Amino acid sequence: MTAPARSGLEEAERVELTVDAVAPGGHCVARVGGQVVFVRHALPGERVVAEVTELHRGFARADAVEILTASPDRVEQPCPYAKPGRCGGCDLQHVTPAAQLDWKAAVVREQLTRLGGLTGDQVDALGVRVEALPGGPLGWRSRVRYAVDAAGRAGLLKHRSHEVVPIDRCLIAHPAIQDLPVLPPTGASWPDADAVETVASTGGDVSVVAYAEGVPTPVSGPAEVRETAAGRDWTLPASGFWQVHPAAADTLVGAVLDLLDPRSGETAWDLYGGAGLFAAALAGRVGDARVTLVESSQDGVDAARANLADLPRVEVVAARVETALARRRVTGPVDLVVLDPPRSGAGAPVVRDIVAARPRAVAYVACDPAAFARDVRTFTGAGWRLAALRGFDLFPMTQHVELVGLFLPPES
Repeated sequence: MTAPARSGLEEAERVELTVDAVAPGGHCVARVGGQVVFVRHALPGERVVAEVTELHRGFARADAVEILTASPDRVEQPCPYAKPGRCGGCDLQHVTPAAQLDWKAAVVREQLTRLGGLTGDQVDALGVRVEALPGGPLGWRSRVRYAVDAAGRAGLLKHRSHEVVPIDRCLIAHPAIQDLPVLPPTGASWPDADAVETVASTGGDVSVVAYAEGVPTPVSGPAEVRETAAGRDWTLPASGFWQVHPAAADTLVGAVLDLLDPRSGETAWDLYGGAGLFAAALAGRVGDARVTLVESSQDGVDAARANLADLPRVEVVAARVETALARRRVTGPVDLVVLDPPRSGAGAPVVRDIVAARPRAVAYVACDPAAFARDVRTFTGAGWRLAALRGFDLFPMTQHVELVGLFLPPES
């Protein structure tokens, strides 16, 4: 029997509650007797039965296991594994594609005000919205990394857990990946692997890589795959980093160039530059001016040096960004900066060093709204302003969103 709404929740308890606004992490906020509950598999305005999955000081987590009053934005999940207690990879399969974009935009706005310190008017002036990419919400993911359980079966992880959920197909995976004999019941067994990565590149390559204690071993397909983006061909290890949506690389390059408007003769930094996607795009606009790429991953450094060998004005610096800036391995003057940090963000020391270099403009590519918002606060605290912001749905069916922001100095 469903318990009445009250405080003092217990794990595995089921309660009726009314769902409120969206929250980061694929949740919505609800309250039970004054206690905050973050609910997955729900939508704002719904009345649901939720099962408590975790208890923490001051809040709880829960899954909506029965929908009593459904939102008009609710749809049936296309994947049978995208449900409570099963695969945690997709957060929003129960939400219409249009409402998913609104959901992500709402999270971005909330983070900019709560963590970024912007006023509601400042956020409204940015016109925050999230743009869909071509191809639809399924069959887009060109790189899928499966975990392997103790029985050697490949699958995906349960939400906030190391438990492997064996699956027979991942519907957001590229069709070429779905066709690979990797998953049970008919796929290969992986008794010696911790993880299996599958790749379907934009250049037409399909590869499988097995990992044991973090070490990649090619299983099938080429060890190096081809990608096409920014008007160039790229080659990198199948285990190397590349954007997982086929349209992502060109979309992000287009946004960065639109916002920065590089001019001939301007120098540029590409920080956390990876294989050199943005450095190549900048080099094509600034003529003979210097472009400096900083990357700490040796695979990324090697890929950048190999793929940008025809661009002699691009210098590749193998170092952590914070170290390169603090120890002046990257020196000014500089006109333009592209900042594409990991999910944790650039951080205050990096932002302060960029501000001290006094570039004309900074394009910040972010995959986590919270980390981005914290860096927004550091920029604005130094007198800079977030002059423009674009959001892109690089990860349909999930709670993740990509942002490209333009920061300008006080005199602009």
